[in-house]
Amino acid sequence: MKAIALEKYGSADDLALVELPKPKVAPAEVLIRVKAAGVNPVDWKLAAGGLDSMMVVGFPLVPGWDVAGVVEEVGLDTPEFAVGDEVMAYARKDWAQNGTYAEQVSAHVRMVAHKPAALSWEEAAGLPLAGLTAYQSLRRVGVASGETVLVHAASGGVGSLATQIAVARGARVIGTASERNHEYLRSLGAEAVTYGDGLAERVRELAPEGVDAALDFIGDGAVDVSQKVLKRPDRVVSITDAGAVGKGGHYVWVRPDADDLTALGNLAEEGKLSVNLDRVLPLDEAGEAWRLSQTGRTRGKIVLTV
Repeated sequence: MKAIALEKYGSADDLALVELPKPKVAPAEVLIRVKAAGVNPVDWKLAAGGLDSMMVVGFPLVPGWDVAGVVEEVGLDTPEFAVGDEVMAYARKDWAQNGTYAEQVSAHVRMVAHKPAALSWEEAAGLPLAGLTAYQSLRRVGVASGETVLVHAASGGVGSLATQIAVARGARVIGTASERNHEYLRSLGAEAVTYGDGLAERVRELAPEGVDAALDFIGDGAVDVSQKVLKRPDRVVSITDAGAVGKGGHYVWVRPDADDLTALGNLAEEGKLSVNLDRVLPLDEAGEAWRLSQTGRTRGKIVLTV
């Protein structure tokens, strides 16, 4: 099969289109014929050695954890899926080597959900990691109907999904973003505020009694600012600042979860969740996809088609 791989830790310039053997399919796994693969910052951070202290990494390394495609083969005792099923997955295994930037990828059923018909292949491939991060962050601080939640970086890949999920739950969302993204945030159902100096005061103008929960998807002191406006300082969660735990908050490292991914798919089917695509590129332009991702200026997901 064709795949994008690195022979050693490196950068976008080291990605190469190669031929690799078809992945093996273990019991309770499915083999997915990849239609599209989502690009996330963790892909190029992993390739640069950024996760070497916590994950076993094998070479040649095929990056990518987000995928949408068609089940081509099922392993022993895998009644959950059948050949021909359209699926999506956050296919992060306990080690890194056989990723989704390939024509085929294997994934355990705990990672896989049926693809919602409401989403294109590209949209479905852009949903798993970002959507699960948003969903699990909201659950960690228990955002419920009638509450007010502050979402930092609300126009980004994770933030825009968290905003939609919170709105679908009946919460009021105050989202931070640059002014050029305010109209986009309003289209998602949020009230927009500009980030930067004076943010706490601007949030207080909108919510004089404070907010019930806060989600940090950007870092850069967002946990500290959140605790200035929270009714309870423990109801803040960060995906960028592990120090949030020492400050009384929470830190989330997203986990593969088929049930959570199915819940996200259901929201998409109900018209309550959409995936904004910034750029769709062919597999052999993965290097360009990484360069775009590294600018930090994309709005929405970057996806590779296979």
